[in-house]
Amino acid sequence: MSSDIDKESADWLSRIDAAATPADVEAIRIEALGKQGAITARMKTLGKMTPEERKTVGAALNNMRQTVQDAIQTRKVTLEDAELDNRLAAESVDITLPVADRLPGHIHPISQVMDELAEIFADLGFAVKSGPEIEDDWHNFTALNIPEHHPARAMHDTFYFPAEGEGAPKLLRTHTSPVQIRTMMSEAPPIRIIAPGRVYRSDSDATHTPMFHQIEGLVIDRDITMGHLKWTLETFVKAFFEVDDVVLRFRPSYFPFTEPSAEVDVGCSFAGGTLSIGGSGDEEGREWLEILGSGMVNRRVIEMCNLDPDEWQGFAFGVGIDRLAMLKYGMTDLRAFFDGDLRWIRHYGFSPFSVPTLSGGVGA
Repeated sequence: MSSDIDKESADWLSRIDAAATPADVEAIRIEALGKQGAITARMKTLGKMTPEERKTVGAALNNMRQTVQDAIQTRKVTLEDAELDNRLAAESVDITLPVADRLPGHIHPISQVMDELAEIFADLGFAVKSGPEIEDDWHNFTALNIPEHHPARAMHDTFYFPAEGEGAPKLLRTHTSPVQIRTMMSEAPPIRIIAPGRVYRSDSDATHTPMFHQIEGLVIDRDITMGHLKWTLETFVKAFFEVDDVVLRFRPSYFPFTEPSAEVDVGCSFAGGTLSIGGSGDEEGREWLEILGSGMVNRRVIEMCNLDPDEWQGFAFGVGIDRLAMLKYGMTDLRAFFDGDLRWIRHYGFSPFSVPTLSGGVGA
């Protein structure tokens, strides 16, 4: 029996040495060591042998199996290395050829505008804050004095997650206002922050998308008035649109989290079909364009954040970053911001090597 096993082992090794490709080696492996392989079948016969036979024959079979297995692995590596050497020799690259042109990447208009806004408000002493995009009902609605019956809480306006247990379901934040709440609850006044980021609402058309970008500002300090708000917004708009004759119009409005509240319009012109920011709006050909909402922080919101509204007051404002980008850089369809069309980004995007900046600052 032992001599038969030695002869069989020699036959397998001979066939392995003669294999010309890795595929031939794999075929031998399956034939010898696969589930239905010859050596595997021999190993299965051990159970029918006597203990004395099993002791002698089993050792020989195990030795053959290990020898064949090692030979297969060695031969496979040798053939694969030879194939790689042949490929490297045949597929050599002529490094004297000129490098193919590669189109440079572009900075997305949203990223560009975010950088511009951060630069402007940094000059005004504002810090940048961020918060989670998956929020709870309290931070997104209740702490902002938004009542239970408010339409913003409805399923057709807000993206809710399935409820877990008996608690209120989580949601995708509908504004960056929860960042204001979290900041007021974690930091002592005075507070001057902006909160840029992604927000989500169930809406989609040429000027609305389910996901968009918003920036909100918050100031909490002693003796803050609407005058501080007006000056801040005027300074911001002048710096962002890079014009000196900006005139803003504050229209009374209502937001649960501010009181009094105001929609803010900027004087502009559509002469010749081109939007031009600037002018009072009372001049011939001038119009008003709504750009943001604002107001004095509601006393109830300040109380919700465990601050004394008789000591601390403040103002807040919010504006869509996508809308600002459209106004400044002449884009007409908000949906194109998210299509991922390279032709669009190459047209409206900014070169990372020549990005426009606001180097003059707000004091220019």
